[in-house]
Amino acid sequence: QVQLVESGGGLVQAGGSLRLSCVASGRTFSGRTFSNYALGWFRQAPGKERDIVAAIGWTGLTTYYTDSVKGRFTISRDNAKNTVYLQMNSLKPEDTAVYYCAARTVGATDPVVAAASYDYWGQGTQVTVSS
Repeated sequence: QVQLVESGGGLVQAGGSLRLSCVASGRTFSGRTFSNYALGWFRQAPGKERDIVAAIGWTGLTTYYTDSVKGRFTISRDNAKNTVYLQMNSLKPEDTAVYYCAARTVGATDPVVAAASYDYWGQGTQVTVSS
C-alpha cells in the first residue's frame, strides 16, 4: 500500500506564498516505487468538485497546470525524498480550498489530469487565502 501525507497548508494573505509538500511511503503490490509514479495536486472548495491544479509525469520533465494557476504555481518532485511539491505564489482568495496530492502508480510520462486515473490520495491540507 502507498500512503501520501500532505503538509504546508495554512492561512495566508492575498499575494502571499505557500509551499505544499506530499511525502509518499510504502510501495505497490507490484513493487513500483515513487520514482515510477505520476503525481498530481488537486483542490476542492466547499460545494465544488475536486479539480486538477497541477500534474507531473514520472520523469519529472513534463508538467500540466490548470489555466487559473499558470505562472503562479510550480509542481516539482524529489524522488530521493519521495516528495512532490506545489509552490504557490501570488495567492488569491479564489485559491482557497483543501489541496490533495495523488499518485498514479502505473507510471505515465505525460502528466495525468483525470482524478479517476489516480490510485492513491492524501488526506488533504487546507489552504485559506484572505483578501
